[in-house]
Amino acid sequence: MATADERMTPPSLSRDRNFRHLWAGETIAQFGVQIGQIAIPVIAVHLLMASEFQIGLLNTFATAAFLLIGLPAGAWVDRWLKRRVMIAADLVRAGALTAIPLLWYTDALQIWHLYAVAAVLGVATTFFDVSYQSYVPILVRPDQISSANSRLEASFQVARIAGPGVGGLALKVISAPLLVIADAVGYLVSALFLARIRDTEVRRTPAERDSLLREIGEGLGFVWRHDLIRRITLCTAIGNFGMTMVFTLAPLLILRTLGFEPWMMGLAISVGAVGGIVGAALTPALSRRIGEGTVIPVAAVGMGVAGFLLPLTVLAPTQPARFAMLVVAEFAISFGVLAYNVTQVSMRQRVCPRALLGRMNASIRCLVWGVMPISAFVAGVVASQVGVVPTVWLGCGISFVAAAPVLFSPLRGMRSLPDAETAQQLR
Repeated sequence: MATADERMTPPSLSRDRNFRHLWAGETIAQFGVQIGQIAIPVIAVHLLMASEFQIGLLNTFATAAFLLIGLPAGAWVDRWLKRRVMIAADLVRAGALTAIPLLWYTDALQIWHLYAVAAVLGVATTFFDVSYQSYVPILVRPDQISSANSRLEASFQVARIAGPGVGGLALKVISAPLLVIADAVGYLVSALFLARIRDTEVRRTPAERDSLLREIGEGLGFVWRHDLIRRITLCTAIGNFGMTMVFTLAPLLILRTLGFEPWMMGLAISVGAVGGIVGAALTPALSRRIGEGTVIPVAAVGMGVAGFLLPLTVLAPTQPARFAMLVVAEFAISFGVLAYNVTQVSMRQRVCPRALLGRMNASIRCLVWGVMPISAFVAGVVASQVGVVPTVWLGCGISFVAAAPVLFSPLRGMRSLPDAETAQQLR
């Protein structure tokens, strides 16, 4: 029989029913999403023969919501129950994606349909992601946040390993529009598992709210005043601008310039994603060895250097050599992204007051993802003028210099990142 102390002790993550539902739901869902996500660029490049400008415009629509509604979304999410927002976003995304195979089946699918679906997905994803990052600190204890994020990120990377490869191989036997169904099913699975969670979040009353503009200002103000968060936000925004240029044009680089089949693109992404698993697993040990704060600039520099391997693939003498370079680039970038994100996201969640979590995350998301539609549009315009490869080089260069704000900062050499008790000293 359990003692009184044991009954009062909160469950570990492995025994926490609510976290298990979140973890299992997002893990299973991500497999479906990763299998299906490879389909949309293949539809655009191979089926609809999209130009460089159209590919840039497609990514612009996919990410525009982060810029246009990112800030008010955070204020709204802080007023609503986050789990319900996530469920609604999943259902909207699943519904929007089903339009693609239906339009294809009726022989009516056009590039503007992809623009519309991408825009709807972007709006729903904005609300889901802001809620998701703000929900973990509600669901688990403060001392469990880093571990929870590591498990969730590791599961996501496992899905990235299997999903694109399976999706690429599936494209050899089924048409790309049908593969989108797997993406929609993934979002439905996520909604079902979220519906089984029972949390203690209480919706804020009208008396606890301020005006929308003032609440948005509070979120932005917190980000700006906190020196480390401000530097991380600047680094991430510049890096995202550069890498969005690269990844917007990656399907054209891989499928047209390098001449790979879609299944090989999926396989390269899958094999490279092993780096994310390694990054998630080694981040705690790396933090102990070189310092928790130091992980952030080291990862930022590493991602910037690894990015240059992508345009360098065109210089490789053989297709196997080009494929190997793609895999190495994906591996190194995935490793850096996981080490960087697990560390900096956990710190943000620890130092931010719970009432500001949604607005803080939305403010950062707006700033660091709001550059993506601009970057995607720029990538399409520049590539249509000077070509895909020179534009990819430009994006890699921008991504490389993005490390400067965190490289030349107190983070370098910092053994431990701040928590709620020390946050005030860094504001």
